[in-house]
Amino acid sequence: MTESRIIRFMRFRRSMTVLSVLTIVIGMVALVINGLNLGLDFTGGTSIELRFQQAVQQADISNRLSEGGLNDAVVQYLGDANSLQIRLPPQSVEAAEVAQRVLGMVSSADNQATVLQIESVGAQVGDELYNQSLLALGLSFLMMMAYVAVRFRFKFAVGAVVSLVHDVLFTVGVFALFGFPFDLTVLAALLALIGYSLNDTIVVFDRIRENFRSVRMSEPEEIVDIALTETLRRTIMTVLSTGLVVVALLIFGGAALKWFAVALLVGLFAGTYSSIYIAASIALAMGLNREDFIVEVKTAEEELP
Repeated sequence: MTESRIIRFMRFRRSMTVLSVLTIVIGMVALVINGLNLGLDFTGGTSIELRFQQAVQQADISNRLSEGGLNDAVVQYLGDANSLQIRLPPQSVEAAEVAQRVLGMVSSADNQATVLQIESVGAQVGDELYNQSLLALGLSFLMMMAYVAVRFRFKFAVGAVVSLVHDVLFTVGVFALFGFPFDLTVLAALLALIGYSLNDTIVVFDRIRENFRSVRMSEPEEIVDIALTETLRRTIMTVLSTGLVVVALLIFGGAALKWFAVALLVGLFAGTYSSIYIAASIALAMGLNREDFIVEVKTAEEELP
Protein backbone atom coordinates (compact mmCIF):
# COMPACT_ATOMS: atom_id res chain seq x y z
CA MET A 1 0.00 0.00 0.00
CA THR A 2 1.47 3.34 -1.03
CA GLU A 3 2.10 6.13 1.47
CA SER A 4 -0.56 8.37 -0.07
CA ARG A 5 -3.28 5.75 0.28
CA ILE A 6 -2.78 5.20 4.01
CA ILE A 7 -5.38 6.99 6.15
CA ARG A 8 -3.70 8.45 9.23
CA PHE A 9 -6.33 7.42 11.77
CA MET A 10 -3.95 7.45 14.74
CA ARG A 11 -2.91 11.04 14.07
CA PHE A 12 -6.19 12.10 15.70
CA ARG A 13 -6.34 9.49 18.47
CA ARG A 14 -5.76 11.98 21.30
CA SER A 15 -8.51 14.29 20.05
CA MET A 16 -10.82 11.31 19.65
CA THR A 17 -9.98 10.17 23.17
CA VAL A 18 -11.09 13.53 24.53
CA LEU A 19 -14.29 13.30 22.49
CA SER A 20 -14.96 9.77 23.76
CA VAL A 21 -14.47 10.76 27.39
CA LEU A 22 -16.70 13.81 26.92
CA THR A 23 -19.57 11.81 25.39
CA ILE A 24 -19.35 9.12 28.09
CA VAL A 25 -19.34 11.77 30.85
CA ILE A 26 -22.45 13.42 29.34
CA GLY A 27 -24.16 10.03 29.17
CA MET A 28 -23.24 9.14 32.75
CA VAL A 29 -24.44 12.53 34.04
CA ALA A 30 -27.75 11.92 32.26
CA LEU A 31 -27.86 8.44 33.80
CA VAL A 32 -27.32 9.83 37.31
CA ILE A 33 -29.79 12.69 36.90
CA ASN A 34 -32.50 11.08 34.79
CA GLY A 35 -31.89 7.39 35.42
CA LEU A 36 -33.04 4.77 32.97
CA ASN A 37 -36.65 4.58 31.89
CA LEU A 38 -36.83 0.95 32.96
CA GLY A 39 -39.56 -1.17 31.47
CA LEU A 40 -41.87 -3.43 33.41
CA ASP A 41 -39.47 -6.32 32.82
CA PHE A 42 -37.19 -4.73 35.43
CA THR A 43 -39.46 -2.62 37.64
CA GLY A 44 -42.56 -4.78 37.81
CA GLY A 45 -46.06 -3.37 37.45
CA THR A 46 -48.81 -3.25 34.83
CA SER A 47 -48.69 -2.13 31.22
CA ILE A 48 -51.95 -1.32 29.44
CA GLU A 49 -52.14 -0.55 25.72
CA LEU A 50 -55.21 1.42 24.63
CA ARG A 51 -56.68 2.39 21.28
CA PHE A 52 -58.87 5.49 21.06
CA GLN A 53 -61.40 6.35 18.36
CA GLN A 54 -59.83 9.80 17.99
CA ALA A 55 -56.44 11.33 18.72
CA VAL A 56 -55.72 12.18 22.36
CA GLN A 57 -53.19 14.28 24.23
CA GLN A 58 -50.74 12.63 26.62
CA ALA A 59 -51.07 15.48 29.12
CA ASP A 60 -54.87 15.16 29.14
CA ILE A 61 -54.72 11.41 29.82
CA SER A 62 -52.10 11.91 32.54
CA ASN A 63 -54.32 14.52 34.23
CA ARG A 64 -57.33 12.18 34.16
CA LEU A 65 -55.32 9.37 35.72
CA SER A 66 -53.96 11.71 38.41
CA GLU A 67 -57.45 12.90 39.24
CA GLY A 68 -58.44 9.23 39.60
CA GLY A 69 -55.64 8.55 42.07
CA LEU A 70 -53.03 7.06 39.72
CA ASN A 71 -50.30 9.67 40.18
CA ASP A 72 -47.36 7.47 39.13
CA ALA A 73 -48.72 6.51 35.70
CA VAL A 74 -46.39 6.87 32.68
CA VAL A 75 -48.24 7.66 29.44
CA GLN A 76 -46.58 7.17 26.03
CA TYR A 77 -47.74 7.15 22.43
CA LEU A 78 -47.55 3.90 20.46
CA GLY A 79 -46.98 4.84 16.85
CA ASP A 80 -49.76 7.45 16.53
CA ALA A 81 -51.87 9.78 18.65
CA ASN A 82 -54.73 7.26 18.81
CA SER A 83 -52.73 4.57 20.62
CA LEU A 84 -51.29 4.89 24.09
CA GLN A 85 -49.34 2.76 26.53
CA ILE A 86 -49.98 3.38 30.20
CA ARG A 87 -47.47 1.95 32.67
CA LEU A 88 -48.33 1.68 36.34
CA PRO A 89 -46.32 0.55 39.38
CA PRO A 90 -47.36 -2.71 41.10
CA GLN A 91 -50.99 -2.60 42.21
CA SER A 92 -52.83 -4.45 44.98
CA VAL A 93 -55.52 -5.74 42.61
CA GLU A 94 -55.50 -7.91 39.50
CA ALA A 95 -54.23 -6.45 36.21
CA ALA A 96 -57.60 -6.87 34.50
CA GLU A 97 -59.30 -4.88 37.27
CA VAL A 98 -56.67 -2.14 36.96
CA ALA A 99 -57.27 -2.01 33.20
CA GLN A 100 -61.00 -1.56 33.67
CA ARG A 101 -60.38 1.19 36.19
CA VAL A 102 -58.03 2.98 33.77
CA LEU A 103 -60.51 2.52 30.92
CA GLY A 104 -63.20 4.25 32.92
CA MET A 105 -60.91 7.20 33.67
CA VAL A 106 -59.66 7.89 30.15
CA SER A 107 -62.74 7.12 28.03
CA SER A 108 -65.29 9.78 27.18
CA ALA A 109 -68.68 9.75 25.47
CA ASP A 110 -67.27 10.99 22.16
CA ASN A 111 -63.93 9.15 22.33
CA GLN A 112 -64.16 5.61 23.65
CA ALA A 113 -61.02 3.58 24.33
CA THR A 114 -60.51 -0.16 23.95
CA VAL A 115 -57.89 -2.30 25.65
CA LEU A 116 -55.42 -3.87 23.19
CA GLN A 117 -53.06 -5.61 25.60
CA ILE A 118 -52.41 -6.04 29.32
CA GLU A 119 -49.06 -7.11 30.78
CA SER A 120 -48.20 -7.63 34.42
CA VAL A 121 -44.79 -8.36 35.99
CA GLY A 122 -44.08 -8.84 39.70
CA ALA A 123 -41.64 -6.46 41.37
CA GLN A 124 -39.50 -9.32 42.72
CA VAL A 125 -39.18 -10.84 39.25
CA GLY A 126 -38.17 -7.44 37.88
CA ASP A 127 -35.43 -7.03 40.51
CA GLU A 128 -34.06 -10.50 39.77
CA LEU A 129 -34.00 -9.80 36.04
CA TYR A 130 -32.19 -6.50 36.59
CA ASN A 131 -29.51 -8.05 38.81
CA GLN A 132 -29.03 -11.03 36.50
CA SER A 133 -28.73 -8.69 33.52
CA LEU A 134 -25.90 -6.77 35.16
CA LEU A 135 -24.22 -10.08 36.03
CA ALA A 136 -24.55 -11.27 32.42
CA LEU A 137 -22.92 -8.09 31.12
CA GLY A 138 -20.07 -8.32 33.62
CA LEU A 139 -19.38 -11.98 32.83
CA SER A 140 -19.44 -11.30 29.10
CA PHE A 141 -16.77 -8.60 29.51
CA LEU A 142 -14.53 -10.94 31.53
CA MET A 143 -14.89 -13.81 29.04
CA MET A 144 -14.19 -11.52 26.09
CA MET A 145 -11.08 -10.19 27.79
CA ALA A 146 -9.82 -13.70 28.50
CA TYR A 147 -10.42 -14.77 24.89
CA VAL A 148 -8.58 -11.81 23.37
CA ALA A 149 -5.70 -12.17 25.85
CA VAL A 150 -5.22 -15.81 24.83
CA ARG A 151 -5.79 -15.21 21.11
CA PHE A 152 -3.60 -12.11 20.84
CA ARG A 153 -1.90 -10.20 23.67
CA PHE A 154 -3.01 -8.72 26.98
CA LYS A 155 -2.55 -5.21 25.52
CA PHE A 156 -5.17 -6.06 22.92
CA ALA A 157 -7.45 -7.57 25.57
CA VAL A 158 -7.50 -4.35 27.57
CA GLY A 159 -8.24 -2.32 24.44
CA ALA A 160 -11.03 -4.69 23.39
CA VAL A 161 -12.78 -4.66 26.77
CA VAL A 162 -12.49 -0.89 27.16
CA SER A 163 -14.00 -0.46 23.69
CA LEU A 164 -16.88 -2.81 24.60
CA VAL A 165 -17.51 -0.92 27.83
CA HIS A 166 -17.48 2.32 25.81
CA ASP A 167 -20.09 0.93 23.39
CA VAL A 168 -22.40 -0.17 26.20
CA LEU A 169 -22.01 3.05 28.18
CA PHE A 170 -22.53 5.17 25.06
CA THR A 171 -25.75 3.32 24.19
CA VAL A 172 -27.03 3.37 27.77
CA GLY A 173 -26.15 7.07 27.99
CA VAL A 174 -28.21 7.83 24.87
CA PHE A 175 -31.19 6.00 26.38
CA ALA A 176 -30.80 7.89 29.65
CA LEU A 177 -30.33 11.25 27.93
CA PHE A 178 -33.45 10.99 25.77
CA GLY A 179 -35.57 8.92 28.17
CA PHE A 180 -36.01 5.98 25.79
CA PRO A 181 -37.61 2.87 27.38
CA PHE A 182 -35.06 0.33 28.59
CA ASP A 183 -36.42 -3.21 28.70
CA LEU A 184 -35.30 -6.77 28.00
CA THR A 185 -35.24 -6.20 24.23
CA VAL A 186 -32.77 -3.34 24.71
CA LEU A 187 -30.66 -5.57 26.95
CA ALA A 188 -30.68 -8.21 24.22
CA ALA A 189 -29.50 -5.53 21.78
CA LEU A 190 -26.62 -4.65 24.12
CA LEU A 191 -25.51 -8.28 24.30
CA ALA A 192 -25.75 -8.57 20.51
CA LEU A 193 -23.78 -5.33 20.22
CA ILE A 194 -20.98 -6.76 22.37
CA GLY A 195 -20.60 -9.70 20.00
CA TYR A 196 -20.79 -7.50 16.90
CA SER A 197 -18.29 -4.95 18.19
CA LEU A 198 -15.83 -7.59 19.34
CA ASN A 199 -15.97 -9.30 15.95
CA ASP A 200 -15.08 -6.03 14.23
CA THR A 201 -12.29 -5.43 16.72
CA ILE A 202 -10.88 -8.94 16.25
CA VAL A 203 -10.65 -8.37 12.48
CA VAL A 204 -8.66 -5.18 13.07
CA PHE A 205 -6.42 -6.84 15.66
CA ASP A 206 -5.69 -9.77 13.35
CA ARG A 207 -4.60 -7.43 10.57
CA ILE A 208 -2.46 -5.42 12.99
CA ARG A 209 -0.73 -8.60 14.12
CA GLU A 210 -0.03 -9.71 10.56
CA ASN A 211 1.32 -6.28 9.61
CA PHE A 212 3.66 -6.19 12.59
CA ARG A 213 5.15 -9.45 11.31
CA SER A 214 5.32 -8.50 7.62
CA VAL A 215 5.80 -4.71 7.39
CA ARG A 216 9.39 -3.66 8.00
CA MET A 217 10.93 -0.33 8.96
CA SER A 218 7.70 1.26 10.15
CA GLU A 219 6.63 2.75 13.47
CA PRO A 220 3.85 1.02 15.45
CA GLU A 221 1.47 3.93 14.79
CA GLU A 222 1.99 3.65 11.03
CA ILE A 223 1.48 -0.13 11.10
CA VAL A 224 -1.82 0.35 12.93
CA ASP A 225 -2.87 2.97 10.35
CA ILE A 226 -2.08 0.51 7.54
CA ALA A 227 -4.18 -2.21 9.22
CA LEU A 228 -7.12 0.13 9.77
CA THR A 229 -6.96 1.35 6.17
CA GLU A 230 -6.86 -2.22 4.84
CA THR A 231 -9.92 -3.23 6.90
CA LEU A 232 -11.87 -0.01 6.29
CA ARG A 233 -13.75 -1.29 3.23
CA ARG A 234 -14.79 -4.44 5.05
CA THR A 235 -15.93 -2.37 8.05
CA ILE A 236 -18.02 -0.04 5.88
CA MET A 237 -19.70 -2.92 4.04
CA THR A 238 -20.48 -4.71 7.30
CA VAL A 239 -21.96 -1.62 8.91
CA LEU A 240 -24.08 -0.79 5.87
CA SER A 241 -25.45 -4.30 5.45
CA THR A 242 -26.21 -4.66 9.17
CA GLY A 243 -27.63 -1.15 9.31
CA LEU A 244 -30.09 -1.88 6.48
CA VAL A 245 -31.44 -4.88 8.38
CA VAL A 246 -31.75 -2.87 11.60
CA VAL A 247 -33.54 -0.02 9.80
CA ALA A 248 -35.95 -2.56 8.33
CA LEU A 249 -36.63 -3.85 11.85
CA LEU A 250 -37.20 -0.29 13.04
CA ILE A 251 -39.68 0.49 10.26
CA PHE A 252 -41.52 -2.81 9.93
CA GLY A 253 -40.88 -4.55 13.25
CA GLY A 254 -43.59 -2.73 15.16
CA ALA A 255 -43.55 -1.51 18.74
CA ALA A 256 -42.11 -4.76 20.09
CA LEU A 257 -38.82 -4.33 18.18
CA LYS A 258 -38.63 -0.55 18.03
CA TRP A 259 -36.24 0.06 20.92
CA PHE A 260 -34.25 -3.07 20.12
CA ALA A 261 -33.56 -1.59 16.68
CA VAL A 262 -32.80 1.87 18.10
CA ALA A 263 -30.25 0.39 20.52
CA LEU A 264 -28.59 -1.56 17.70
CA LEU A 265 -28.39 1.52 15.46
CA VAL A 266 -26.74 3.55 18.21
CA GLY A 267 -24.46 0.62 19.01
CA LEU A 268 -23.41 0.13 15.38
CA PHE A 269 -22.08 3.66 15.29
CA ALA A 270 -20.37 3.33 18.67
CA GLY A 271 -18.89 -0.09 17.86
CA THR A 272 -17.38 1.02 14.55
CA TYR A 273 -15.88 4.11 16.14
CA SER A 274 -14.47 2.23 19.15
CA SER A 275 -12.78 -0.44 17.01
CA ILE A 276 -10.71 2.31 15.40
CA TYR A 277 -10.16 4.95 18.02
CA ILE A 278 -10.40 3.08 21.32
CA ALA A 279 -9.27 -0.54 20.97
CA ALA A 280 -6.25 0.22 18.76
CA SER A 281 -5.41 3.48 20.54
CA ILE A 282 -5.25 1.81 23.95
CA ALA A 283 -3.02 -0.95 22.61
CA LEU A 284 -0.62 1.71 21.27
CA ALA A 285 -0.76 3.61 24.56
CA MET A 286 0.26 0.40 26.39
CA GLY A 287 3.41 0.16 24.26
CA LEU A 288 2.37 -2.17 21.44
CA ASN A 289 5.44 -3.03 19.33
CA ARG A 290 6.91 -5.61 16.96
CA GLU A 291 8.44 -7.66 19.81
CA ASP A 292 4.92 -8.56 20.99
CA PHE A 293 4.43 -10.67 17.86
CA ILE A 294 7.89 -12.02 17.11
CA VAL A 295 8.32 -15.69 17.99
CA GLU A 296 11.78 -16.31 19.37
CA VAL A 297 13.62 -19.22 17.79
CA LYS A 298 15.91 -21.02 20.19
CA THR A 299 19.26 -22.35 19.04
CA ALA A 300 20.30 -25.97 19.58
CA GLU A 301 22.54 -24.93 22.48
CA GLU A 302 19.69 -23.07 24.20
CA GLU A 303 17.40 -26.08 23.92
CA LEU A 304 19.90 -28.38 25.65
CA PRO A 305 19.31 -28.81 29.42
